[in-house]
Amino acid sequence: MSDLVPLLVALPIFGSVVALLAGLVRDRTGWPIAALISAIQVAGAVVLAAVAFDDTVRYVVGGFEAPYGIELVVDGLSATMVVLVAVVGLGVLGYARRAGPRSNAFYATYLLLIAGLTGMSVTGDLFNLYVFLEITGLAAYALVASGEGGKSALAALKYLIVGTVGASLFLLGIGYAYVATGTLNMADLSGQLAAVGPTSRLVQAAFGLMVVGLFVKIAVFPLHTWQPTAYADAPDTVSSLISALVSTVAAYALIRVVFSVFTVGFLEANPVAEGILVAAAVVSIVVGSLLAVAQEDIKQMLAYSSVSQFGLVVGAVAIHNETALTGAAIHLVGHAIMKGGLFLAAGSIATATGARTVAEFEGLAERLPASSGAFGVLALGMVGVPPAVGFVGKWYIALGAVE
Repeated sequence: MSDLVPLLVALPIFGSVVALLAGLVRDRTGWPIAALISAIQVAGAVVLAAVAFDDTVRYVVGGFEAPYGIELVVDGLSATMVVLVAVVGLGVLGYARRAGPRSNAFYATYLLLIAGLTGMSVTGDLFNLYVFLEITGLAAYALVASGEGGKSALAALKYLIVGTVGASLFLLGIGYAYVATGTLNMADLSGQLAAVGPTSRLVQAAFGLMVVGLFVKIAVFPLHTWQPTAYADAPDTVSSLISALVSTVAAYALIRVVFSVFTVGFLEANPVAEGILVAAAVVSIVVGSLLAVAQEDIKQMLAYSSVSQFGLVVGAVAIHNETALTGAAIHLVGHAIMKGGLFLAAGSIATATGARTVAEFEGLAERLPASSGAFGVLALGMVGVPPAVGFVGKWYIALGAVE
């Protein structure tokens, strides 16, 4: 079963190459290839999750035993992310069949993004996490730029510049951690960092750089500047995919780095670091909400809403008890499904009516009852109206804060 772990990373890469080569022979063959690969990916992810929820699955790449080799590790949380990436990727493909883009290059990049996100979810090596973070970023930049006109290209350029800064900070933090410990395996690194001491300046610098780098990728205020334009100016298919998965998996990476590498002991020994997490969470929740309410464009409103929603996840990390982290895991899954669904609904409404602003949504229930109904239900779930999953995640985070 452990052999399934690298296959789930390699399969979409293989599909990406096949889609690109098939485009040289016959145009617009990318979608059926991507759909087949994604369907196999979902099946493999479900099988892996069924095993990983009972026992952690480990695979060492190339036969080099950890901590010297690259280790892939799948437990309940990472298996959840793998299934989420596969299911959402396949679901958005259904919309892409009608909405486009339709080039083989687009679907090759689409599969490359799935590979990067899956790799981020299963890796147990810190530098390998950076590699997959970069693969994800490069694929996301290209997908945002795939829209027609200059706005998509400009949004992608902004995303590229800001995202590169975030990835560079994360890599610099990895470098500090390696200097302090001489290892990159997450499990081994955790023990070595504890031996060096949580109050070591080198360890503190590594934590700060990695966390800030991931804050950029998650779009925590005020490091969120790439997100509104990337979501709003990308094709609707791309907006749905990246809004559901890219920041979600980056937030998962933050949870892994904080708790699998630095551990709760680091936060308890460094109240300043804990305070920074709390401040970032509170500012993102409040300012993201205010900015969302102020928007007229629906896609930008949804984008700023994500800034607020991920502030809740950062808050759960700062609280760092079991109840809050349970809420964070639920909220990550719920947000991915609801936000991706909201962008799909908004895209289908825009395709049918041209409505892309709040004012243009007036009277929509009479014209498109199904799409407007889906948008309304998903929006209520995102707000946290019981018994939606949006309520459950927020409830557990709130309980964790009270505890």
